Amino acid sequence: MTEQMPALTLEGRVDGTFVVETAAVESTERPELVLTYAGIVGDRHEGLVRPSNAREPWYPRGTPMRNERQLSIVSAEELAEVAAALNLERILGQWVGANLVISGIPHLTQLPPRSLMMFPSGATLRIDGDNDPCRKTGKTIAAQHEGRSDLEFGFVKAAMGKRGLVGWVEREGAIRVGDAVRVRTWRQVAYPGQPLLST
Repeated sequence: MTEQMPALTLEGRVDGTFVVETAAVESTERPELVLTYAGIVGDRHEGLVRPSNAREPWYPRGTPMRNERQLSIVSAEELAEVAAALNLERILGQWVGANLVISGIPHLTQLPPRSLMMFPSGATLRIDGDNDPCRKTGKTIAAQHEGRSDLEFGFVKAAMGKRGLVGWVEREGAIRVGDAVRVRTWRQVAYPGQPLLST
């Protein structure tokens, strides 16, 4: 059976691998990440399920749900664009709590849900969606730059549409700095919606 809209394949590179070890935003650099179906071994976001929070107002707060946010993935190029917009020399992946910094994938944050990221070990990530920027991350970046309290809110504006992605482990394996990453994605058709229902 042929696909109505053929898949696209993109290739990039892993520039950084990180683990979030504490409740703080920042992540810690590691030479490799070991992935199981529960996520990154030793990462704060590891787990097959997680409690719902403000992102899921349709559930009572704390309801157990599938953990679709096991990993945070950012683009080296998009981080550089955000840094330039904020008059910063750079923004490091660990400042924004990234697990992976990827280069070579244009418009990484715009990759649609269902996209796959495949690595040489066989590890595969399934993308859930984009990750909205928040003040907490902006505050972490501001702490790296004395006298730049404007970054707390400035980051939210500058990073909109460039904050990266969240996803979960579809196939176990390891990811190492320098690995090639092959992205498989599908062209999307915009959902036409329906007329608003009157209440």
